[in-house]
Amino acid sequence: MKILKTLAMTGTLAIAALSLTGCTNEIVTNDSGAASTEVNSVGLMVQDLGNPFFASMDNGVKAAAEALGATYTAQDGRQDLAVQNNQIDAFIQQGIDVLLINAVDSEGIGPAVQRAKDAGITVVAVDVGAKNAEATVTTDNVEAGRLSCESLIKQIGGAGEILIVDGTPTTSIQDRMTGCGEALAANPDVSVVGTQNGDNGRERALTLTTDMLTAHPDVAGIFGVNDPSALGATLAAQQAGKSDIVITGVDGSPEAVKEMSSASSMFKATSAQNPNLLGSTALDMAVQLRSGETLDNDTVLVPSSIVTGETLSTYEGWV
Repeated sequence: MKILKTLAMTGTLAIAALSLTGCTNEIVTNDSGAASTEVNSVGLMVQDLGNPFFASMDNGVKAAAEALGATYTAQDGRQDLAVQNNQIDAFIQQGIDVLLINAVDSEGIGPAVQRAKDAGITVVAVDVGAKNAEATVTTDNVEAGRLSCESLIKQIGGAGEILIVDGTPTTSIQDRMTGCGEALAANPDVSVVGTQNGDNGRERALTLTTDMLTAHPDVAGIFGVNDPSALGATLAAQQAGKSDIVITGVDGSPEAVKEMSSASSMFKATSAQNPNLLGSTALDMAVQLRSGETLDNDTVLVPSSIVTGETLSTYEGWV
């Protein structure tokens, strides 16, 4: 309830902020000492625009920016920290007002984020944390990881060997691993016999899972830190001739929904996120900061929920 109340308050304050920016040209000062006023230009940087998750986030930010009457640009980081550094420098040269960043590397992006703030840009991290950002909105990823692994553990009968396809060094992935660890700690009869770090993508997960299944052919389940990783693991299991491994992920993506709709699929559950809401909420927070307001909470967690084949009919999905 506390999280939902925080989200509701964020939305209410955002409306007030929009009203203020629409009727005044008064210049206020943000924490960096740079002049701040209306939001006339917005930039979004994401890890991979080819991922439907980030396409949905892009839709949310674009709609919110259009409602502000602001120009909008989205950039694809291509899972490359150097690329995101260059993109931030380009945004600084353009003199944008707000930067919403989905970092490839939460710590590594810190110096570039600071450069943007020093240039007077309001920076809010979305989906994953970013060092030196002024605020963050993300899914409750600890909850998401815990829900996914709890579902996996339940479906394998509370005992057995499992594999984990981990991901990149971002706060969201790390938090999901923490949540999964909590579920495993409560179920000592489940043991992790293999863990590999992927790149959050399907192809890399396919390769890693194929190798792990060769070393551990009798596993009962696989946890993927996101849906592309879980889908890659599912394909690896199919190619290895498996039919009874329980595989779970995190995202609630259209691809996962399609896969789970097949009764014979080994992909059994995913913890859903709402990327559209994450993006629009991040811009609401930036508007408030830009207008000189103090946020009630500079970190907003959006709740997750578990989706299974049995609950697909009530799951609204991404937009």
